[in-house]
Amino acid sequence: MAFRLLGGECGALVDEETMPSVWISLPYVLTLSVLTEALGLLCFGLARGLGEVAPGWLPFIGGKRIPPYAAIIPATLGGLGATVFWAPTLLSWFGVLGGGEGFANVWWCTLARVCIAPGMLWGPMTLALTYAYYMRRCRPTTRR
Repeated sequence: MAFRLLGGECGALVDEETMPSVWISLPYVLTLSVLTEALGLLCFGLARGLGEVAPGWLPFIGGKRIPPYAAIIPATLGGLGATVFWAPTLLSWFGVLGGGEGFANVWWCTLARVCIAPGMLWGPMTLALTYAYYMRRCRPTTRR
């Protein structure tokens, strides 16, 4: 679905009757942006050190060690969810699920795909990051 934000369709061929108003589109895009940013920042918790001990400023759990599966389970579900969410878009690009939205020309279509493509990597990259976190925190260490 193409959103008309402040009067611009960004090259998408849209039906004026089905387009939501700016008063619907703007809060939707803003909320989606803030939510995406917050979830993306949570992925930093899987990086070395950040997801092992809760920050001291958090009430009740500050400074305590975080159980590994308290991060692994939500991160795995989130990575799988993001992968499933983006799969129809990727499949539509290859014609498996239809052609998707029409654009005024190939340049608008290319711009849309370049802007959307990084989102498709979010799920698989979160799963890879979760696996690295699991290997670091849960794998028994072997010492010689």
